[in-house]
Amino acid sequence: MDADDQARAGTSAGVPLTGEPGGKTFFGQPRALANLFSVELWERFSFYGMQGIVLLYMYFEVTEGGLGLDQAAAAGIVGAYGGSVYLFSVLGGWVADRLVGSERTMYASAVLIMLGHISLALLPGVPGLALGLICIAVGSGGLKATITNLVGSLYAPGDTRRDAGFSIFYMGINIGGLLGPLLTGLAQQRVGFHLGFGLAAIGMAIGLIQYAFGRKNLPESVHYVPDPLPRSKYGRAIAVAVGAVAVIAVAVATGLLNPDNLADVVVGAVAVAAVALFTVLLTSKQLDADERSRVLSFIPMFIGSAAFWALFQQQFTVITIYSDTRLDREFTDLPLLGDWTMPIPWVQSFNPFFIIVLAPVFAALWTKLGDRQPTTPVKFSIGIALMGAAFLLFLPMVGVEAVPVLWIAVIMLVATLGELMLSPVGLSLATKLAPRAFPVLMVALFYLSVSLGTALSGTLAGFYSEDNEAAYFGILGAVTIGIGVILLALSPRISRLMRGIR
Repeated sequence: MDADDQARAGTSAGVPLTGEPGGKTFFGQPRALANLFSVELWERFSFYGMQGIVLLYMYFEVTEGGLGLDQAAAAGIVGAYGGSVYLFSVLGGWVADRLVGSERTMYASAVLIMLGHISLALLPGVPGLALGLICIAVGSGGLKATITNLVGSLYAPGDTRRDAGFSIFYMGINIGGLLGPLLTGLAQQRVGFHLGFGLAAIGMAIGLIQYAFGRKNLPESVHYVPDPLPRSKYGRAIAVAVGAVAVIAVAVATGLLNPDNLADVVVGAVAVAAVALFTVLLTSKQLDADERSRVLSFIPMFIGSAAFWALFQQQFTVITIYSDTRLDREFTDLPLLGDWTMPIPWVQSFNPFFIIVLAPVFAALWTKLGDRQPTTPVKFSIGIALMGAAFLLFLPMVGVEAVPVLWIAVIMLVATLGELMLSPVGLSLATKLAPRAFPVLMVALFYLSVSLGTALSGTLAGFYSEDNEAAYFGILGAVTIGIGVILLALSPRISRLMRGIR
């Protein structure tokens, strides 16, 4: 890596970052990582805790504490909501890059998330659901893009700890993801949905309080605004925002936007946003030749990432329904418990449990291998193929009346291995490929790939039924493996386009 590349990889829009190896550390990483690790842990606790029960809340009958919505429509809403979270990361990136900087955007977003969980906990019916999901989607989008940039800001130019640091950060995400569904699922089963949503709100409040005490220790660069919006353009930006809200309101009022097509609309919106963002980056005069080549290199990995998440995020749609209707969750004669039924959302804790166990192993592996580790395109290829293989593992259980819980655990283990090959290194790659003028928007592009895949998971869920399980899991698994193989074949050319970035 030459001097210009080192400056680009270790700065935020030209502002020197602080990440000196010396001094007190957190698992060998910059000490400030501990604060970001903790706030993300509690944010993920609230996010996954809520998401573990919200689909059930929508399609359970009113007599069971739910809203009684159609199951396919409810799955589509969950997919659309999940996709919107990542779509709003573009908005969060724009606010951070052009208005107030990464740190302030992240903090305000966290407050909005907490308000959304409070709405779900206290406001009954569809109005509480709609307001809560909108607040959480907008807030989570702003937090996602910016907190990743904050983690990247902790590392000095050429610091080889970056990938390992992101893997540790990713482990914090999954500690929250493990505990959230366990506690909210148990609360929903024993008391009701609104207590579960209340626990999510409390978790977010804890995260906010502890972050407020430690935010002063972050590098000064996190307050820098890379590309400030001129005051003369504020009016136009406000007009665009008001116009967008008005268009959505009219579409909802006229029925053009409804629960049945919401996931499809989000898929289309994300696709348009991705094309627009790639176009903005590739045509910007602020990019030099190397930066433009690196953005081009991200296009095939964007497509592969979207394919991965289209299957992986079905743990919140199809796999939740599968766990409710096809899984044997009954246990008898347990010590101290007797006969016990495992809460449906607990299945969603398999993935973060495996992440917690395996993330340190992957972090140590990448650190030990150093420059000998596989390139990012190769890691992406393997991760995508593993996700397809996980779906093929559903096939032996087709026709089985009560699927063992252990079988789902094995499926999620394979999916998790794929996730560890793709997601944490994808976050790290986005910070390394980012042009100097658009550090947060490049991270937003990675999250747009997750957005597209998540929204597709809601669309695809409409095609699932117990009667067509073989075709559903078989076709999706085979196609995804094929995408991984194609990306592997293209990996040498992609690596050349990355211009020295691994």
